[in-house]
Amino acid sequence: MLMLVSAGLAAFTDLMDESAQSPGAVEEILDRENKRMADTLASKVTRLKSDSDFTSVTGLLTGSVKRFSTMARSGRDNRKLLCGVAMGLIVVFFILSYLLSRART
Repeated sequence: MLMLVSAGLAAFTDLMDESAQSPGAVEEILDRENKRMADTLASKVTRLKSDSDFTSVTGLLTGSVKRFSTMARSGRDNRKLLCGVAMGLIVVFFILSYLLSRART
């Protein structure tokens, strides 16, 4: 916050110095300051959007891990189902890797 105030004060000082020299200088200084502040704001918005995307992915993964852990800790029937699904995924992985290796040659 202090940096913004000092930057604004410096721009105001420049404005006062140049306004005595040329009437168009005031508009030019204000335009430059406006563009600089717009660029700063755009970079902050971009950074916030990327943080938001990362947070949503983290939340999704955390929820999936919690559901998986709950299912694994529950009764014997769920363990059998979990092992069956895991074995099925492993078999599908090997079949796809075999088919892809055959397609390349």
